[in-house]
Amino acid sequence: MLRGAWYPGDVAVTDGYIERVGTVEAEPGDRTIDCRDGIITAGLINAHHHVGQWMTRGEDTASGLSAWLRHLYPRWGAMDVDDVRSAALVGFVELARSGCTTSVDHHYVVPGSNDQCFDAIADAARTVGIRLFLARGAIDIGIREGGLAPDDLVEDRDAALASMESVATRLHDDETVWVALAPNSPHSASLGLMRDAAELADRLGLRLHTHLAETATVAAMYRERFGRTPIALLDDLGWLSPRSWVAHGTHLDEDEIRQAGRAGLGVAHCPSGNARLGTGICPVVDLLNAGAPVGLGVDGGAVNETGVLFPELRQALYFARLRARDPAIFGPQAALDLGTVGGARCLGLDDRLGRLDVGMEADLVVWPAHDLHDFADPIAALVLGANRRALHVLVRGRLIIVDGESPTVDVGSAHRDLARRASRLREQTRPSPL
Repeated sequence: MLRGAWYPGDVAVTDGYIERVGTVEAEPGDRTIDCRDGIITAGLINAHHHVGQWMTRGEDTASGLSAWLRHLYPRWGAMDVDDVRSAALVGFVELARSGCTTSVDHHYVVPGSNDQCFDAIADAARTVGIRLFLARGAIDIGIREGGLAPDDLVEDRDAALASMESVATRLHDDETVWVALAPNSPHSASLGLMRDAAELADRLGLRLHTHLAETATVAAMYRERFGRTPIALLDDLGWLSPRSWVAHGTHLDEDEIRQAGRAGLGVAHCPSGNARLGTGICPVVDLLNAGAPVGLGVDGGAVNETGVLFPELRQALYFARLRARDPAIFGPQAALDLGTVGGARCLGLDDRLGRLDVGMEADLVVWPAHDLHDFADPIAALVLGANRRALHVLVRGRLIIVDGESPTVDVGSAHRDLARRASRLREQTRPSPL
């Protein structure tokens, strides 16, 4: 039992589920965690991430999306399976320490379809104790065909599809690891791969994920190359449905927003990543008003060097107000909802996760709030106050963070290992002098 929190009071957990919220008397045999002065929320849900990017933080800090990708693709393509696991271990433990209990990882650079990297990512997530939504990405269009990725990073379409099915068969368990099929985008994955992935997802009962309309240039390119808006293209490919969610959706027009809402298409809003690359602001309020699920995403350490979701709550609030030039349009509770139940809706898990309701799975965060009691509203305090790490984090009632630290990962050692690997990767992929 979690006792004595400033908000919402006590939370009783039985067999991994929330049993009561409010004022709860302890019963004989209860394990009690003192949450005095704290704030308890549902666990944060990271709806879009590239955890391997922890290997390449802080690079190419003044480029837009295309130049940034061209710079980093060779780095990502040179990462081996152990590098991926090292980055994933650091990424997931830092997400957990910052209150995230479920995270998507969209890994799409898979040279030669060597999909052991997905086992490494899943192993890192299980080590930390965080839930993982593993989006098996793929690129099958390289520079020769008008893409951005080097041709040696392009996968064969049939091999990528076979790997998607194999990864799903061995890793998807619907409890700790979910697998989604995730061709990178409709301009770096062929339309054939996009269609085939949709058919495979139907057959396997899986969800679909991709990048969509991240920049104005990309959105215009869909119209020029395919004669379709981004949303119309998804519809043609069999993707426009509640089983799909997309990253960014930054440049959707009013008709597309209505279509997304009618279809129940989820959108992962990545405010800091979009700001870092100068791509624009997702129309979050319009999407929500249209009925589309909207969650929050970190979008990878190479584009959002904090690597954690908590600051995105405040960023989402500020960006929504800035976009509308209206300070009343989006409040702290709405921001917290994006980071919790909004993400759960994108992943099709809102019947299990994202709310402090009786019967929901006990994915919970205790936030230290001793410095916030001058606020009248605890949710405003959490979202608008100083950034913080979680005090305790529970996944289905099991503690994965205790007093701010991981009981299963030596965080300092993990960071040192990652730093050595990142240094080697930079040296290994340094451009040759002319």
